[in-house]
Amino acid sequence: MKTKLALGAVVAAMAVFSQGVFAQASAPVTRAERKAETSAANKAGKLSPAGEGPGAMASAPPKASDKTRMERKDTAKSDIKTGATKPAGEGAELKNDKADKAKGSDKTRMERKDQTKADIKAGATQPAGEAANPIAVPPKK
Repeated sequence: MKTKLALGAVVAAMAVFSQGVFAQASAPVTRAERKAETSAANKAGKLSPAGEGPGAMASAPPKASDKTRMERKDTAKSDIKTGATKPAGEGAELKNDKADKAKGSDKTRMERKDQTKADIKAGATQPAGEAANPIAVPPKK
């Protein structure tokens, strides 16, 4: 038990002291060197504008459009006429859900009743109050 504790302490000490060695392996950059690097990058145009992170300028979409305002309006009007646009607002999703539910079944009520009666006679339905049978065993009656 004591050997495990001692060995653990030695490993922990080595880990703590090895970080200091690796941290000092690269010499710190002086202020003059850093200024020289920054001015060279500025002359080369590699610095991003103040307040914008690295790569911010490269990933930004172009600000100018290739279409005129009238062309965009005409495109929007034609899309609305053909039905290619979605209705605006949050209620549009609810309206679509209601429309899907309103479509309903392709069978009439009588056809569904007849199908249910046939399923009951064939024993294909689950008795009321019993859980679904996950094993492919016919339901008990």
